[in-house]
Amino acid sequence: MAHALVIAKSKVGGDPNYNSYRCGYKIRPVVDSLLETTGIDLSRGGGVPELMHFQEHFKEYRIVVFGGLDCADIIFDGQIESEKRINLVYDAVNKHFHVINSLTGAWLESMYAETVIRVANVNDA
Repeated sequence: MAHALVIAKSKVGGDPNYNSYRCGYKIRPVVDSLLETTGIDLSRGGGVPELMHFQEHFKEYRIVVFGGLDCADIIFDGQIESEKRINLVYDAVNKHFHVINSLTGAWLESMYAETVIRVANVNDA
């Protein structure tokens, strides 16, 4: 969760380290510092209470977490009025958060995947 938030914040904020963070370089000290500063313990994972705490810390960003690529499936919405928005998707199978760089792109990708699955199912019949 913290890892994804750092990557998303660096993307939205235009941080020159964005690509390094995304590739896993330089990010560990930043995540450790964030967790120390906020006092959040993610040793047992993170959920809505931790997201609420992160939202308090990142007041200039609106954090939105989706339960899938369906835009109606919102797990958390920080409800902050801000043009700076951090969009994450939660992968329940792997218990992992992923950054959504483009909601439109994510939606189109899910529609494409759904179409491919339908075509595959028709071909299997």
